[in-house]
Amino acid sequence: MGIAVPTQFVSTNDLLPTRNALSTMFAAINPRTGALPESGPPLSQMGSDTYHMWTLIGTYNYFLFSGDIAWLEDVWANYTKAVGFLENKVNATTGLIDITGLRDWARLGGGGYNAEGNAIYYKARLLFTTFQPLRITSDNRPLARSSQPPHPSPPTSTQLHLPLAEQAGRVSEDLEGNWGEKGPVAPELPGTVSPFISGFELQAHFEAGNDARAMDLLRRTWGYMLYTNLSVQSTLLEGFTANGSLGYRSTDGYNNDPSYTSHAHGWSSGPTSALTFYVLGLRVTSPQGKTWSLSPHLGAGGEGGRESLSGAEGGFETPLGSFGVKWTLSESTSSSDADSGLVLTVQVSTPRTTSGVFKVPGGMGGTLEIGGVEIGGVAGGQEVKLVGGESVVVLRMNS
Repeated sequence: MGIAVPTQFVSTNDLLPTRNALSTMFAAINPRTGALPESGPPLSQMGSDTYHMWTLIGTYNYFLFSGDIAWLEDVWANYTKAVGFLENKVNATTGLIDITGLRDWARLGGGGYNAEGNAIYYKARLLFTTFQPLRITSDNRPLARSSQPPHPSPPTSTQLHLPLAEQAGRVSEDLEGNWGEKGPVAPELPGTVSPFISGFELQAHFEAGNDARAMDLLRRTWGYMLYTNLSVQSTLLEGFTANGSLGYRSTDGYNNDPSYTSHAHGWSSGPTSALTFYVLGLRVTSPQGKTWSLSPHLGAGGEGGRESLSGAEGGFETPLGSFGVKWTLSESTSSSDADSGLVLTVQVSTPRTTSGVFKVPGGMGGTLEIGGVEIGGVAGGQEVKLVGGESVVVLRMNS
């Protein structure tokens, strides 16, 4: 739900499978405890706190992309009951959740007050609060009480992606220490590269502003899947060993049978949405994209003299219409010394009934122009309001 739903949105925009899957989960809720199943029929497995939380996050993602208020009203009572199930596991003194449902993505360990579980809980609980102002129905039970956010824990890629780390740059750097030739070797499953978890790390490096490191990871892990002759060039391998073999989980559940490893694993599609939300920089910030943000990640800087990206183009659709962006980064052709730096040109097309913000790339201040009108000097990280429709944003960066 944290990887596959955004992939569906930015690629095919076919969210019906997500709606059906979520409806199945909420229909099978334990009416007494509020526990959600880990999987639908025929397995219908129970006993996973993390999958429970991902279902709640998937609920938010589905509503954000679709704006399907009628469906949300229908599942609201069970959704809030499922939130209450988690809150009953929270230590009142520390604010940390005790993970007792141990089934997870294949990682070893993970029970108790661990970092991964608390990071996902933090995200699920934070997103729940965004639903509260909607006042969806008046006859549901009172919304669950607010919990104190969990305290920061030792760094994991999930933790950095779900904003808990105060020192994001340091965490991003430490995560790179887990890398091998073919990508991050998961500490939770030694000797293994998990594209599912690596997808969150990819987003984490973008979130930390380490665009070059993120692109290195993308090329390293998904580049291997694309070109290896051990697979079908789908970039959707479920996992592989640190040396690139298909013996994923061979001694941890898969009985030394490489044929059990999926080559069409939707959870491995992290770059699909990351390229849109971070590199292109376009994402919706309210249901159906009534509001949106545009924050291109240019891939500038980084270790080893990694170069900036030269451009990106893409978009998506919501029930409000089409959203599209094309940006290019080029050298200024001006003869003026004051305008001799790089020029970022961004073409934006969004439904006229929407509005958004343009965020100046970090560390790249300069002079901003919108629709041919000079706005003036801006600093890296500064946000400028944009209206829906067609517009061109030009940032002439300080040399």
